[in-house]
Amino acid sequence: MKMLIDADACPVVDICIDCAGKHDMPVWLICDTAHQMDRDGASTIVVTRGADSADFRLVNLIQPGDLVITQDYGLAAMSLARKARVLHQSGMRYTDDNIDSLLLARHTARKVRMAGGRMRGPAKRTRTEDEAFRAALLTLLREEPQPTAGSPASPDA
Repeated sequence: MKMLIDADACPVVDICIDCAGKHDMPVWLICDTAHQMDRDGASTIVVTRGADSADFRLVNLIQPGDLVITQDYGLAAMSLARKARVLHQSGMRYTDDNIDSLLLARHTARKVRMAGGRMRGPAKRTRTEDEAFRAALLTLLREEPQPTAGSPASPDA
């Protein structure tokens, strides 16, 4: 079992590495060439810049029971289909029960923007949000993952 982080503009990378380290879980940061990063306690995979290239690389690494951190609803949906446990940077857990409504909200917001409307962006991240994310992540890390068949995929494959 491993943690895969959609690291492009992810504000909780350090929290993830800290929590995963306490649970002896390997961490992989997946980013494109526009968002390269290196962190102690994590391995980094850099992909060529392109529409969703980091997302598709991340999805191809998922084994059932892995933990994925992303704010991207589309990536969350693909990760759930691969039987990953998926967490938003706010601490919200993506599930089969909520992903459809989240994708619909994303679609609706895009239609409003395309029609010339404006949607309010996210507020500046707070310490309270970081604490909520840490608590949600620790809860997921304590859960027993679903049993997996076969060996985990190597990120270098």
